[in-house]
Amino acid sequence: MSVLIETSLGDIVIDLYTDETPLTSKSFLKLCKTKYYNFTLFHRVERGFIAQTGDPTGTGQGGQSIYGELGGAPYIPPEIRPQLKHHRAGTVSMASGGLEGGSGSQFFITLADNLEYLDGKHTVFGSVAEGMEIVEQLGQCITDQEFRPLSDVLIRHTIILDDPFEDPPGLPSCPDSPLLPTSQQESLMRIEAGIELPYVNADSDGLGDTRAQALTLEMIGDLPFADIKPPENILFVCKLNPITGDDDLKTIFARFGHIDSCQIIRDRDSGDSLGYAFIEFSEKEACEEAYFKMDNVLVDDRRIHVNFSQSVSRVNGNWVRLKDNSSRKDLKIKSRYRDDNRGSHREDSYQMIFDMSKRRGESSGRSDYRDKGSRRTKSRWDRRARSRSPTGRNMK
Repeated sequence: MSVLIETSLGDIVIDLYTDETPLTSKSFLKLCKTKYYNFTLFHRVERGFIAQTGDPTGTGQGGQSIYGELGGAPYIPPEIRPQLKHHRAGTVSMASGGLEGGSGSQFFITLADNLEYLDGKHTVFGSVAEGMEIVEQLGQCITDQEFRPLSDVLIRHTIILDDPFEDPPGLPSCPDSPLLPTSQQESLMRIEAGIELPYVNADSDGLGDTRAQALTLEMIGDLPFADIKPPENILFVCKLNPITGDDDLKTIFARFGHIDSCQIIRDRDSGDSLGYAFIEFSEKEACEEAYFKMDNVLVDDRRIHVNFSQSVSRVNGNWVRLKDNSSRKDLKIKSRYRDDNRGSHREDSYQMIFDMSKRRGESSGRSDYRDKGSRRTKSRWDRRARSRSPTGRNMK
C-alpha cells in the first residue's frame, strides 16, 4: 500500500502500515485521493530532526482528517503501536493535534536515526521506500527562525499506487483538471525550491552569487563599492622559489615593459617569502604579454604560475567614504597629510605586505597591535556565544 508524493525537489514513495494503523492509513490515502495535499508546504524543517507538512494553511495550525472533511470528527484517535518506532530516518508519522493528541492531516518525515523520544507520542504509519535522497536534500534546506525553508518546498501532486480501503460515503471524486493553489496558499508562497532567481539566468553566467558577495563585502567595509574591479595591469605570480627576491623577479619581467612595482608577499614574523608576488606594469598590454609568455616558466628551479591579479587591496586603500551609504558618488580619493617617502610607500603597498625595517625598529608598537587584535577577536567570539541559544522542538 503505497503513495507517490511529487514534491518540488523530487518524488518520494511512502509505504503504509495499513495492517497496524488502518484508521490513519485510510485517512491519509483518502486525503491523497482528493488532492488535499496539493500545494501544501513543508512548513517546518529541522535539520537532523523532522520535515513536517500536510497543513493546507501553511501555518502549522490547520488541517483535519478525511472524516473532518466529510463533516465528522476532525481528528482520529492515535494508533500507537509498540513495534513501530522512530528508529531510522525516513519514518513517516502523524503530527499530534486536538485536545487528546489525535491525528489530523499533518505528518512528518524523520531526518535522523534513533529518535526514541518521539515513540509513544506520534502514530507511525509508514516509511519512505523510494526517494530517500530527496528527503536528505530536504533536510539540508536553509530555514528561517521558525524552521520554514527560505525557498519553498511543497507537495505538487499525490498519486495512490495501491489502496485497499473502500471510499467512505460522500467522498468527493478526484478532479479531472489540475488543481490551482488557493488564494491563501498563494499568499504564503515565497520562492519555490528549484526555481532560479531573477538575477541568475543563462546570459549572466551565474554572476548573481558573485554580485551578492560583493554587496556583502561592501556592507562590512572590505570594498568601497560593490562594482569595483581589479586593475588590469597587475599580475599575480605564485609557486616562487623562496630564494627569489623582488629585484630578481622585476629584472625577469622587465623585458615586457616598465614595471611600477614588484612585491613578493612575505611572512609577518620571519620575513620569508610566501611564494607569491604582485607585479604592476605601467601598460596593460605589457601585463597581457607577460601573462601569455611567463606561465609555467622555470625561475630558480621552480616553474611559476602567472595569472591576472584579482586583488583590489591597493585600489580599496585609495578610497574613503564621505557618508554612511556606499554609493560611488560618496567616495573620494584619500588625501595625504604627509608626502614623504614613508607615507607614499605605505599608501601604495598591498595591505598584506609588511615593512621589515619598521617591524624590527618598532616592536612595542607591534605588541600593541597584537593586543588590540586579541581584544577584537575575544569580543567578536563573545558576541557569537551570546547570540546562540538552544531551540525547542515542540510538535504541533
